[in-house]
Amino acid sequence: MAGNSRRQGAIRKTGTKKGQVVGSGGQRRKALEGKGPTPKAEDRPGHKAYRAANAAKTREQSRQKKADKPELIAGRNPVVEALRADVPGVALYVALNIEIDDRVNEAVRLAGDKGISILEIPREELDRKTNRAMHQGLGLQVPPFEYAHPDDLMTAARDSGNTPLFVALDGVTDPRNLGAVIRSAAAFGAHGVLLPERRSAGMTAVAWRTSAGTAAKLPIAVATNLTRQLKSWASSGLMIVGLDADGTVDIDALDLASEPLVVVLGSEGRGLSRLVRETCDATVSIPMAAGVESLNASVAAGVLLAEVARRRRLAGRI
Repeated sequence: MAGNSRRQGAIRKTGTKKGQVVGSGGQRRKALEGKGPTPKAEDRPGHKAYRAANAAKTREQSRQKKADKPELIAGRNPVVEALRADVPGVALYVALNIEIDDRVNEAVRLAGDKGISILEIPREELDRKTNRAMHQGLGLQVPPFEYAHPDDLMTAARDSGNTPLFVALDGVTDPRNLGAVIRSAAAFGAHGVLLPERRSAGMTAVAWRTSAGTAAKLPIAVATNLTRQLKSWASSGLMIVGLDADGTVDIDALDLASEPLVVVLGSEGRGLSRLVRETCDATVSIPMAAGVESLNASVAAGVLLAEVARRRRLAGRI
């Protein structure tokens, strides 16, 4: 009997330690219920794909914020060149007590003629506005560029009454090249320029100045996805021609020149991306003397667009 009492006490003691064991209050059933489909990797905090997606989003937001800020052209020669080229200015900053020369006088005169505000400020303030660049006492504030929609380029082509001609850039990151391409596009009758949203130069003050003011006369659009936009234009009847060192035809045999056309220029280093090249109806090369490296994007664009314009004149398409 005594042994039985000890065993029962042990059982009671063990039961007290474990707590209540009868029933689960539905906890087991809840534990067995599903939690729904597994979220995508980029939607799960802590996953490397989530971190990569957020990092890319942060970079894009930073780039967009930078693009939306007014820019300041610094230096006497750059400011005068920008004003001569009809780069739209918001304000001309002139440092107090600077030495006046012909460039300062011309900058003030041009700004006054264009209705641009002329503000005299302390040199220290101009140092801050230009991030301590070599401003020589002059700074021109340029507003953020207003991009068009790709559909606006088609509208401009229809309104012109001429055969559509567009220039698309695939990864051109030098703003000087961008400005020069825009200048060539305007000179040879293009109806607009298309830029990809990412991995591309934007319309900075440098691009404005290099375009010699033609950026104000030619619509410049941005495509969220360049390949998709090119395919959309192709389905609308436009021919897509990419400029490539290993092109399927050379510029002398470009029979597509008089057709509704999109000329695509690749980056300075790697040329056309794979997806863009696969979208092209043809790739064209420019014959050059042996031992000469490839032309940069803006020079190549000028050569190709000049040939397109020549063929269109002969065919009566301009």
